[in-house]
Amino acid sequence: MTFDNRDSIDFGKTKISKLFKSIFVPTLMGMLFNVAFTLTDGIFVGNGIGPEGLACINLACPIMLIITGFGMLFGVGSSVVAAIHLSRQNVKAARINVTQAFLVSSILALLMMIFLYAFPKPIYRLLGVSDNLMLLESQYYLWFIPTCIFLMFQIVGEFIIRLDGSPIYAMMANIIPAVVNIILDYVFIFPCGMGLKGAALATDIGTGVGLLMTLYYMIFKAKDLQFYRLKCSMTSLRLTLRNTGYMFKVGFSAFVGELAISVMILTGNISFGKYLGDSGIAAYSVICYLFPVVYMVYSAVATSAQPIISFNYGAEQKERVGQTFRFSVGLSIVFGLLITLIFCFFSESIISIFLERGSNTFVLAAKGLPLYASGFVFVAFNVSAIGYFQSVEKTFDATVLMLLRGVVLLIAAFILCPLGWGDAGLWLAVPVAEFITAIVSIICLIISSKKSLVSKL
Repeated sequence: MTFDNRDSIDFGKTKISKLFKSIFVPTLMGMLFNVAFTLTDGIFVGNGIGPEGLACINLACPIMLIITGFGMLFGVGSSVVAAIHLSRQNVKAARINVTQAFLVSSILALLMMIFLYAFPKPIYRLLGVSDNLMLLESQYYLWFIPTCIFLMFQIVGEFIIRLDGSPIYAMMANIIPAVVNIILDYVFIFPCGMGLKGAALATDIGTGVGLLMTLYYMIFKAKDLQFYRLKCSMTSLRLTLRNTGYMFKVGFSAFVGELAISVMILTGNISFGKYLGDSGIAAYSVICYLFPVVYMVYSAVATSAQPIISFNYGAEQKERVGQTFRFSVGLSIVFGLLITLIFCFFSESIISIFLERGSNTFVLAAKGLPLYASGFVFVAFNVSAIGYFQSVEKTFDATVLMLLRGVVLLIAAFILCPLGWGDAGLWLAVPVAEFITAIVSIICLIISSKKSLVSKL
């Protein structure tokens, strides 16, 4: 059985709607299985361990997002650069960039693992772990660290595999690890009674399967973007450093995007803990389990548009770039409206999947979800706009928007909104930051449409 549809993809000639669909459907399915793992993990932990377990995983989540951010940095950076090389028939340069991305990201992941093992207690404090949760937190933290190197390699691979023309295989490289993770989550938490340690081990094994699938593709199935043997010389080292710097520049906004979610969770944990205590952190953790459902849909749209936009940008096909962007924005907004309505009208039913009805944590989360969901449409627009700027090498615009929505405006909103709106302000901080960012995004797009190769965005 093969998971490959390379022959049907032509980034430069296929009708945009058909091309987008051929990439988007498998990309979304793969990401939704990752979301299914995240939700299932939350359900198993919430029902098998309790609100304290949910809080502990949410407190460690910023680390996972930083790791994901570096994977996105090298994934986006290498795929954008490689796509432009491929559009100009320079396959060797594309292979070299891809190989360098895998090599450098793997070394970085290994160094991060060593650092995380070396300084656990200071990191706990930095994450906002209370004395009451310290012992329980250590049961999860120390066992999920191996995920670092597995996950980073897997994320970079997904971008490269899609660009190589195999979105279905990329989908399976998401689905199979997620299924493994879900099964092991249940086995380790319930029959084996391993608690948070079991949840962490399930993640380690699932992402390890994803790494093996990525390696298999790159070694045995890659069409154009297989590994290229790098020379061991000073010239090769300088070339690697130069190309890594350029990939870092192109993909930095993607890293900031994951950093933004990390800051959202970290700042939210601190703010909810300050105003509502550990129950507030637990309630917020349920929302943070749900947020990937939303973000992954928008990310699937932006990720699917990226190789199409980058390829046609490199080929100077202005109309196809603009058409792809408009298509992605429209689709994202439709999804944003639909998800907002679902979360507003069925908030209690959704929260009850994770928590027992009537508990203090349940009441807090059920009241907060509709307020939090009010910003989903703005998230949809911002993710599409940032994805466009990444794809056409407008790294400054993309990075500024990422920093605004995920750091500058978000931190300010978490400080100011509770002062003006009380507890409701905690839930409205993210929507406020996204709304203001959407206004800035529109301004940047108007300016870009007047200056760039792409007209009439």
